[in-house]
Order: sequence, then structure tokens, then C-alpha cells
Amino acid sequence: MHDERRRIEERVERVHHQRIKPAIYAATVPFEVEAWQAPGEPVPFQEAAAATYGPFAMDTPWGPPWGTTWFRMRGEVPAAWAGRRVEAVIDLGFVGDWPGNQAEALVHLTDGTPLKAVNPLNQYVPVGNPAQGGERVDYLVEAASNPDILANDFAGPTPLGDVLTAGDKPLYTFKRADLAVLDENVWHLDLDLQVLRELMVHLGEHEPRRHEIMHALDRAMDTVDLDDISGSAAAVREVLAPVLARPAHASAHVISGVGHAHIDSAWLWPIRETKRKTSRTFSNVTSLADEYEDFIFACSQAQQYEWVRDHYPHVWARIQDSVKKGQWVPVGGMWVEADGNLPGGEAIARQLIHGKRFFIEHFGVETKGVWLPDSFGYTAAYPQLAKLAGNDWFLTQKISWNQTNKFPHHTFWWEGIDGTRIFTHFPPIDTYNARFSGEEMDRAVRNYSEKGAGTRSLAPFGWGDGGGGPTREIMERARRLADLEGSPKVVVEHPDTFFAKAREEYPDAPVWVGELYLELHRATYTSQARTKQGNRRSEHLLREAELWATTAALHAPDYGYPYDKLDRLWKTVLLHQFHDILPGSSIAWVHREAEAEYARVAGELEELTAEAVAALGAGPARVFNTGPYDRAEVVRTADGAPAYVEVPASGSAPLAAARPELPVTAVGRVLDNGLVRVEVAEDGTLSSVYDLRANREVLAGPGNLLRLHTDLPNYWDAWDIDKHYKNRFTDLLHPDAVTVVEEDPLVGAIRVTRSFGKGSTLTQTITVRAGSARVDFETEIDWHEAEKILKAGFPVDVRAAHSSAEIQFGHVQRPTHTNTTWEAARFEVSGHRWVHIAEPGYGVAVLNDSTYGHDVSRTVREDGGTTTTVALSLVRAPRVPDPEADQGRHRFTYSLLPGATIGDAVAEGYALNLPLRVADAAGAPEPVVSLDGDGVTVEAVKLADDTSGDVVVRLYESRGGRAQGVLRTGFPLAGAQVTDLLERPLEDAEVTEDGTVAVALRPFQVLTLRLRRGR
Repeated sequence: MHDERRRIEERVERVHHQRIKPAIYAATVPFEVEAWQAPGEPVPFQEAAAATYGPFAMDTPWGPPWGTTWFRMRGEVPAAWAGRRVEAVIDLGFVGDWPGNQAEALVHLTDGTPLKAVNPLNQYVPVGNPAQGGERVDYLVEAASNPDILANDFAGPTPLGDVLTAGDKPLYTFKRADLAVLDENVWHLDLDLQVLRELMVHLGEHEPRRHEIMHALDRAMDTVDLDDISGSAAAVREVLAPVLARPAHASAHVISGVGHAHIDSAWLWPIRETKRKTSRTFSNVTSLADEYEDFIFACSQAQQYEWVRDHYPHVWARIQDSVKKGQWVPVGGMWVEADGNLPGGEAIARQLIHGKRFFIEHFGVETKGVWLPDSFGYTAAYPQLAKLAGNDWFLTQKISWNQTNKFPHHTFWWEGIDGTRIFTHFPPIDTYNARFSGEEMDRAVRNYSEKGAGTRSLAPFGWGDGGGGPTREIMERARRLADLEGSPKVVVEHPDTFFAKAREEYPDAPVWVGELYLELHRATYTSQARTKQGNRRSEHLLREAELWATTAALHAPDYGYPYDKLDRLWKTVLLHQFHDILPGSSIAWVHREAEAEYARVAGELEELTAEAVAALGAGPARVFNTGPYDRAEVVRTADGAPAYVEVPASGSAPLAAARPELPVTAVGRVLDNGLVRVEVAEDGTLSSVYDLRANREVLAGPGNLLRLHTDLPNYWDAWDIDKHYKNRFTDLLHPDAVTVVEEDPLVGAIRVTRSFGKGSTLTQTITVRAGSARVDFETEIDWHEAEKILKAGFPVDVRAAHSSAEIQFGHVQRPTHTNTTWEAARFEVSGHRWVHIAEPGYGVAVLNDSTYGHDVSRTVREDGGTTTTVALSLVRAPRVPDPEADQGRHRFTYSLLPGATIGDAVAEGYALNLPLRVADAAGAPEPVVSLDGDGVTVEAVKLADDTSGDVVVRLYESRGGRAQGVLRTGFPLAGAQVTDLLERPLEDAEVTEDGTVAVALRPFQVLTLRLRRGR
């Protein structure tokens, strides 16, 4: 039997591939082709249409890396083809087995109307069905010669990732440009054979259905006339019809197919190329919607829609029409599919706000789910934020990439840090580029965790990243698999419909509490440190600009709140939070441009803040505190001198000299301010940090130990840190100099300089200031290492059962032990402005201004004590996909805060990231809002987006407990409402007789208040 099965399989495979597939196109005539190479960056259609074209022959190399070649193609449909289905078939010379980023083209009519794209697995353009014969066909084809960065399987560095280093050698050889007759019988036979062969292979050896299909295929091959494939195709299909007509079992798993084209907003190509990728794929999708009435396509990322609206109005109009017909489904409700860990809390809120508003405004559609298949883990803040934005469901796929532990659910309730739950699905098909192959169908059923409780799952289908999205072949597969014995049933439907059905059949789905941690791609918390720093700084500068613009709008009659500028700058920052930009996993070109954009954003936001402060009027120097807590600390005046000031939260105070209770002394290598005493060893590490308030030593070993590890992961260099990195390292213990650089009653500082590795240098200024227990490490690195990671470790004499790391609108606790594989897999984790460890009665925080990756480990000493070590990941040096990643200068600060509670960590994290601002301004306007109540933290203050003049305040409980407070305003308050994230009212808030608002929050609750101004 085995030999017979193999004989049939080999027979079918040969006839299928060698005879039937080549007969799909029954007749062809070549186009006349001319070409014009666009100089430099892409040009508009009008410029290309006016260019001078020269002759171009097939089998000719074309396309320098990142270039654009325009092809003029002219042809005439032969009269003999009248009544046949005629198409243009264009093969640009695609290479490799990935239909994503490589040669792609958009086909236009000569009046500039885009028709459809051609991609590796989608090479046709409809001409006539049926053709009349004699039609003149005249196209202008914009072909992008994008290098396939994946071509060498990420085996090593490549210069192709930047137009500045890619060279100009042609990448592709043009293979085909024809008018052709599609033989529909042969084409359908090809699809019948694909579906049945793949189903047969994945059925069990002892299943009768497998043998039924096998023998039907054998009989079909007997029916094939090898000398006349076209003439015999219909008869062959009749032989196969009975096995294709056998209905699925009543208990068959149901797969809800949703058309999809995962287009990374930047990755192995720059943003400018994504703009063209969207036009190409979206042209294909709208064309397919015209051909298949049952086609449904889900598309996220409002930013991509906006690009198409602004640059491809014809495609935009087709999208709007498809949305009206119900075939095109906006989903996700985010500006881009952002990274799931690194954006700040307010940034994720704005992702949801801007995305949902775009779809409501332009399509009248309010999306109901968060569509994030490809982010590298998901913060535990998401359930609450998603629900506050009006979402009912959440979809992810990436957790299927876990290295160690298989995630236990596919349909479940996900509970966030505040207790909010959202219905969540994780497709068992394990891909967001499904094509309904036999292997995928088999995996979806075998993999599905909810057997016996649930019966359905979702499958996003279509080629992404320039592959052209869903194809007619995939749609035909779906039709054949709609009700086929031996296979799960496939129904193409709206994702909202799937989630409604899944929730109805499985309302008591299991609950997953906390973050969705991806056991892979842990280096994305650290790679491309300057990109991450640009994001962190931009988020805080936006907070500053909004607060002071709101203050000016309330107190300066002639000041106009900069709605449009802030909107544009927010969208720029949100775009760069895309899940391959902010994580540092893109090519050099992307990060080069990101750094430039962040610098531009910072410049504009500094100007907006300065304008707002200046609108308050000229006057003597004042200190402005954007942070949510009152502050008493040292600032630098205009001449660089230190000054000790006290400033209220979200307010300002005169730059008046105040004196702290205790001065700072700097004697030898010892800094002391009466709160903390820091001793620097000869090797530049900290030999002691003594908490004078608690009368205890903080360290259990050398503090601020800089350790250089070898860092060569097994795969995915920019993405991964593999556990073996810990096994090989060099401690940096030989400083060039250790020098006291500041001795002032307000500030004491010691500078440590080091040279190491391949010419790298590092300078750290260790600073203690009056009135603060915080020890700052202001760091400048000139980094020239390759395949290394630099960590800064703080071994602390604290027995901590868990660490706490700030995330969006709260924090998560993670065990410091490795009892199970789940804990052991978290050897590198993410956090935002602080990490905190504690034993009963005493805690220590490690703060940062732009670092996200860290690890926390625990050891038992010989004396029986426990050392808990927090190690920050400062900078890496991967070489793929950017060979020069992180090379050059980095400037950042991290800090040690002895004796810290969680509340202290929150307050000092804000303080480090929101430096006090000194500026000349008149008067002392009251803070827009002020709060009494421990644990209630203001995250954003702004004017309402509807330009009504109402003030919107977003606040949250930040310590993990119940909190009550009183909110006061610096303006007459006429009324207050609790709103969702989109500033839509949910309920009235109670305003007391004295014009305050009582606030009561559960742990980590986020609350948005809309405050109406009185007269």
C-alpha cells in the first residue's frame, strides 16, 4: 500500500507541475516594453509620464537597490481572443520564496489611474472578461527594485539596508510582460488539485478519506490528455467533483477567514516605501473585492490609510466604496500597529484615540477590536486602555513564537493590571499570512487549545509586506474548503462576527492575568538606543507642550492653543512607535531617519513650550514643573550655577534661592548629603552606598558594575538576546581616571572615564544633590563594539521575592526566582522609568531616562544574606539588519534611589524624565489642576480635541492600591464629566460647592475627566 500511495503522489505531482500549471495561460503575445530609470527618490506619475523612455528587452537586468524604474507597456488583444478571459501577466524577475519586500510594481493607465499591483504571487492585471478583441492596452508601470534583505536568511550583515551604502548593481532580471488568455478550466483544475493533494497529505494514514482522495486523483490523472490539457480539463474536474462535494462533518472546526495584508509601516524598507506598498496592496484588494462579492478584508493602521488618502486619491476612493459595501473592514483602531511594550501610557491612549477617530471621521465606522498580530509582547495595561477606547476584543498572533513555553489558550479573557478583562483570541493557525494550505488547516485544528469548549478560530489570510495581500487563488481555496470532508470549514467573514460567535459559544473562557510576555525578541527593549531615547524624550516633551499650552490658553487672552501642530507632532511620534521602528529591528535607513525626525520633533516642541511660557508675559526667572508631584530640588540657572528650588506640581515658582537642611560634601571619592553617602572605589565602581536615614548599607557588592557581554544570538540579531550571553563577559574595572568635578554645597560629583574594547570610551558623572537621596549616573558613551551588550549592575542587600517595573499607567510584579520555565524564560524584561525591589520595610529603585531592558536576579551569599541584582541593559551592537546599529555617541542618565517606596519610584521617575525648566515669565498662574491624595497621578493635561475650550485631564492610580483625592482647578469650574479616551461622556462627575472634584480610584484605574470652564 505504501508503494502504491507513493506512486500516485509522485504521478499527480509531476503531471500537476509539469503539464497542468504551464497550461493555465493558453496563449500569449508579448508587450512592447520601454523603460525609464527615475533618478534618486520616487517621482510623481506626471513626471514619469513626461519622461523619455528607451527600448527594453526581456531577460535584461534592471533595478538598482531602492531604485524606481518606470516601464511603458503597449500591446493589442488579438481579434482571435474575442470572448476569452484576457489578462496582462508581468514577471519582474522575482527571487526567493518570500513574496514580501522585493520587486513590486503598480500598474497605471496612461491618465494616471492606478489599476492593480504586480507581486511575486500576484502577477496578473485584468484586461477583459470577456475581451472584445482588438483592444489597445497601454500601461505605465512603476516598478520598485527593493532589495530582499531576507535573501540570505539574516545570515550576516548587508549594506543593502541603506540607500547610502547599497550600491547601484541591478538586482532583478525582467522575465515576462505578456498579454495572455487565462484558461479558466485549467486554472480551476490547478486549484482543485492543490486543495485535494494537500488535504490528502495531512489526513492520517488510516483515514478512509485519505484513500478516497488518493484514488480519485489517480483516476483524474488517467483522464488527463497530456497532449491537450485544455481540452481535457473539464473532464478531469468532473472526476474530482464528487470528492470535492463531500460535506464536512457536523463537528468540524470552523475557521473564520479574514482577508489581511500585514504591511509593516517600516522594517526592511523605509517609510517612503511603505507609502507605495500600501497603494499597491490596496489596489489589489479593491480589485479583488470587485471580483469576489464574498470577500472581506480587514485593515488596521490609520496612518497607512492617511498616506493613501494624501498620495493616491483614486485608490482612496475605491477603499471608501469597498467600506460602504461592507467588504473592506477597518480594524484595530490604532494609528499604527505599535510595539506592545515600549510606548508610554499616554502614547498608547493616543494610538487608540487617533486611530479610532480617523475611522469614525472618514468611514463612519467605529472599530470594536484591537488588531495587533505582530508586536513583541503585550503590556498588561492593554485591557483597560482598549476598553476605555470602546473596544470589545483583542487579537494577537506573535505569542505563538514563544521559545520555551506554549501559551495555554487560544480564546480567553485577558485581565489587565486594574482588573479589566477583554475577550481575546490568538489564532491557532499560527500565522497572519495564511493561504489555507493543507498544512495550515491541519495545524489550526491540531493546535487549537479550546477543543471541547470552543469550535471556531480566526485566520487572517493574504500575503503581507508587499506580497500583494489576499489573492484570487486564496479565495478559491476558501470556497473549496467551505464545507469539505476531512477539513475544517472555512467561512470568510467580518472579525466582529467571529468574535461575537466565539464569545457566545464560550462565555466562560479561561482567564489570563497580567502581561502577555513574548519568550523571544527580548533585545527589542534595547537595540537602537537612540531611537528609544528619541521616543521617550518626545513623549515627555509632548506632555510639557500640552500642559503649558493649556496654561497659556487659560491665562493669556491672545494665545491660541496649537491644536494642529500638536496633532501633527503626536502622529509623528505615534508612527515611530511602530513595532519594527521603536524596537530597533529595522534597517539602517529607517533608524537614521527616525533620529532626524525625533530631533525635529524635539525642536518644534521646545518652541511650542517656549511660546506658551512667553505668552504668560515677561518677568524674572521662574521654574516650571511639568511633573505631577511637588518638587524640591537643585536646578541650574542660566549661568550654570546650581540653585535649590521648591515648585508645585504642574505649576511654577520664582527662581528664589532656598536652602536645603543639609549641604553636600565631596571629600576624596566620597559624596555625602546627609541623606546618603556614596563611596567610589579606585576601579570606578561604587564600594558603598549608605542610607543615612535608615542606617543601613544598600549594596551587597560593587555598585554600578559595568559588564561587557558577548552578545551573539542564534538568530534575529537585532531582536534577540539568548540566555547564553551571560556566560561570557568582561567587567570594566580599569578606569582612565576617577576625578572629583564638582564640590558645592548643593551638588557633589565624581567623574569616571574608561576606555575599552574596540576603541570605545565611556564617561560617567556620579552626582549627589542636596535634599535628595537619588544618585545619578550621567553617562556618555562613544560606542564602537560589535556583537556586545553593556550592562550596569546594582547588587542590593535586599531579599526581594519579586521586582516591580513601571509599565503604562502602573506597574507589574515579576518573581525574582526561576522555579518554573515560565519564570526562567523572563531572563530579560522591559520596564519604563523605574524598577523597584523591596523586602518588608525597605526598598530600592533604579531609575532611567531612556532605558527599557533589564534583568533582576537573586543569589544567596555565604553569610546567609540575599543579594538582589538589578542590571540595566544600556547599549547593544547587533549587525543585522543594520550593520552599524548603535555605533557612535549615546548620552543618558540612570539613577539609584535608596530607601524608596513605590510612591517614591513613581515621583522620582517623573522627575528624572521631566527636568525642571527655567524661563523668564511674569505672574504666578495657578496650576491648571492640582491634586490632594496619595497615589493619584496626573498623566496628561490638555484642551479638548473638539476645540470647545474644555480642559481634559487624564489621571490614574499609580501605587497599586485604592486611592482617594480631591482635584482642584486653576480656573472657575462649571461642570465635570467622566469620559472615555475619545473624550465622549460616560457619566457626570460630582462637583462640590467649593468647585472641586472628588476622585476615588481602584488600583491602577485610569480616569479621564472633562472639565467645563465657568465665567
